[in-house]
Amino acid sequence: MSEEKLMSKKKPAYPVNDKLDAYLEHYNRKIEIPIFYEDLLRFSGSVVVYDANDEDTLWVRAYYPEFERKEIDDSLKRVYSILHSDGSSNISQYLNVDAVDYCTFGNSKPFRIRIRNILNDNFTYFYVKKTDASRIYGLELEHMLSPYNLNFLVYKDTLIEEHIAGIPGDVFIKEMLPSCTESEKAQLAKEFVKFNERCMIRLLGDMRSYNYVIVPVHDFDHVVYRIRAIDFDQQCYEGRLNVYRPQFFKENFEMVELVRKKLLRDSVDQYKLEERSIVAKRILSSGNRIKRLRSIAKKDTISTTANMKMLRDQILDLTLDIKFKKCKSMGEVLDSALNFVRRNYQGVSMKQIIEQKIKI
Repeated sequence: MSEEKLMSKKKPAYPVNDKLDAYLEHYNRKIEIPIFYEDLLRFSGSVVVYDANDEDTLWVRAYYPEFERKEIDDSLKRVYSILHSDGSSNISQYLNVDAVDYCTFGNSKPFRIRIRNILNDNFTYFYVKKTDASRIYGLELEHMLSPYNLNFLVYKDTLIEEHIAGIPGDVFIKEMLPSCTESEKAQLAKEFVKFNERCMIRLLGDMRSYNYVIVPVHDFDHVVYRIRAIDFDQQCYEGRLNVYRPQFFKENFEMVELVRKKLLRDSVDQYKLEERSIVAKRILSSGNRIKRLRSIAKKDTISTTANMKMLRDQILDLTLDIKFKKCKSMGEVLDSALNFVRRNYQGVSMKQIIEQKIKI
């Protein structure tokens, strides 16, 4: 299937409804900030940002009129303090806004802010984006159902996201994967199977190689690789189930080949089972928080009716779970998918999979 047919041309941004807004406020995600996405669009000029190989990164460095720059810098420092500290201006004197970059590629068109500590030259990034309800659901689900916590803020039409550190997947595949040892490649194959499964379970789409990062973790005498999503724009939107399975994107071909070469079918099934079981446990441990989010999503509009019906029917064909037939919104499809995993894979073993013929 061609990529053009796999995904829609452009996904619209969906507004945050009153119930989701109240949810964000309850869990300290909604905090007043001194600058908005629209304010950063008033740059007066820009230059292309190139990488170390002099290739266009699809980011441009924005420049602002002198009379606006100080106010913008002070506001961005304050945002950094709200995101990472107590929100006071005490640390502002030690911070410098090194760059404001604007991405010209993709739906969200984010701003990337580079903040440097002038005392020791340590720096970090955060992102300023337009608020989109489906992206917020994606961030919250990642926070609760993945191994990683996420820090983000929402205020009116502006979304602030912390930077997720790691090696961009496309860069890793091109420049680092060929030099990995055979054992490292096998471990990467395992992680890709788990990542693929996690995305499908919670309906996170469009995980092409540039939408996730590879994180190397040094463990005693070897390196363990983890895979983390960094783009949550395509949460619960597309109609085709394969959009939620990273294995079907051509950009991930090398990773799929790793799985084929390094893992036996039984091992793939084992890792898929492990991931489904741990997601089931995370659903339970998230308690009222995820219940409340799912309840809000069920009544929200975060996709088209056509996409919802297509995805509902394809998941029904895959799981044979009649409960999907009753879904009337994309939030209900998500809710049914999480319920299916919780019911069938909490504490399940491979022996039970074989004896009960549970689909894996």
